[in-house]
Amino acid sequence: MQSQIHTNERRAMLVCVDSSEKGVWAGRYYNSSLKKGESFSSLVDFLMKMEKTLDQMYFPQSFSAVRRFTQEETELIGASNDECQTGKAATFLIRILFRQNASWQGSILWLEGKKEESFRSVLELIFLMNDALNAQKSAEKK
Repeated sequence: MQSQIHTNERRAMLVCVDSSEKGVWAGRYYNSSLKKGESFSSLVDFLMKMEKTLDQMYFPQSFSAVRRFTQEETELIGASNDECQTGKAATFLIRILFRQNASWQGSILWLEGKKEESFRSVLELIFLMNDALNAQKSAEKK
């Protein structure tokens, strides 16, 4: 039986990691509510752009307001939809169910490894993604 989290496309972000050299990730992410994919060049860039995308979608709504020193707005610059929607290093389907306690909660599916795990924070999400990227590198070396 398919769970409720698998049925809501707006909650799902397809994350394509193209490289993860020395812990610096680069790639793209896609969502059904975005016209184009969004590229990122580092982990911080990924997290900041994802948070901004979630804020713009108002879904899932943030439990608390994020505190900032400035209110500077930047325009999103997306990647072309013509691009392949799989990562060169790894591909993940991230379902964000909640944004509580200034973090994200949900599940992540590593498509190449066919494994799914829940996460309770952004830090736990990063650990899961990093573990999959390291496993993918190890498998490619063999």
